[in-house]
Amino acid sequence: MQLAIVAADYTPGEADQLRRSMAAWKRKGGLGPHKERLINRMTAKGYELEYAERIFKQIEGFGEYGFPESHAASFALLAYVSCWIKRHHPDAFLAGLLNSQPMGFYAPAQLVQDARRHGVEVRAVDVTISQVESTLEPPQTGSATKAVRLGLNRISGLKDTSITRIVDARIEREFDNVEDMAMRAQLNSFELEALAASGALATLAGHRHQAGWEALGVETRRTQMLKPARFPEQRIELAPPTEGADIVADYERLGLTLGRHPLALLRPRLAKMRMRTSIELQTTPSGRIARACGIVTHRQRPQTAKGSVFVTIEDETGPVNIIFWNDIFERERKVVVGSTLLGVQGVWQSEAGVMHLLAKRATDYSRLLGRLATSSRDFH
Repeated sequence: MQLAIVAADYTPGEADQLRRSMAAWKRKGGLGPHKERLINRMTAKGYELEYAERIFKQIEGFGEYGFPESHAASFALLAYVSCWIKRHHPDAFLAGLLNSQPMGFYAPAQLVQDARRHGVEVRAVDVTISQVESTLEPPQTGSATKAVRLGLNRISGLKDTSITRIVDARIEREFDNVEDMAMRAQLNSFELEALAASGALATLAGHRHQAGWEALGVETRRTQMLKPARFPEQRIELAPPTEGADIVADYERLGLTLGRHPLALLRPRLAKMRMRTSIELQTTPSGRIARACGIVTHRQRPQTAKGSVFVTIEDETGPVNIIFWNDIFERERKVVVGSTLLGVQGVWQSEAGVMHLLAKRATDYSRLLGRLATSSRDFH
């Protein structure tokens, strides 16, 4: 605006119109009328035509990336405060982000994985302890951070009103068993199944199979006269689910797992395929051919990237950033877009702390995840 006022005798009002046009010129082509006005006024003041045209191109170019200073300062402050909290209070940072979902770039699974890699203890959803939202609890002895207890609102299939009734009933008196909880919190069979499948009934009933069996034994459609009655049954001991089944159930009901990362179970097989972990890649010399495999968490194709696609995959040790140049992406489009578990071979690049895998070939290994349901956040 100041440049237009000084060099082309724009009035403040005209300069403000220029600013508005710069913000919308890619959508509406709004800089056209200003080009002739700017150049004519500058040449009338004695500036060379070539110089005036170059000035206009600079203004036009600034419209590609320019950002209001006031907005930039606000975002910078938010970024600084967020970084400070994450560094000094990673427990509160995680709890706050979980309680603000859905939002942001990272899904709860990535947030929890990152927090645990940075020393934050995350505790399971527990119908006898968990509040509506995720909360902080006293840490284990010697821990520098508090523990984060996942809230009941993480459970898919459980209504907010039902969660509130569970917490209110627990405040009145601790639950004796699954049946007592179901009756006092007025839960239906679908909600009991959701609680059992999420692992939230472990304290009252045991592992998922045991909890599911006890949930099935609760008659939730009683008449008013029979509601106070309790019907104890002989306990039948069932075999616990496998680790893989637990992880699948975690993702299905919670969108994350507090068990081992799914790639940890596949690592022996991936190692035979010479797939390196995120940690191993960080010490790989730049320029080397490398292979990596992970669950796809993000796909991005910015308009300014000339068709290139940026993909993030995650294994048990952390994320790996991958770049697909436009020609490689077009060749591998089906695999890149359709995979949940993506294997990539390419050239590892590492410079000044910026690390990524420059893809040359991609393979869909989604079948190795079996029934595990994962999702990515894709941006265009």
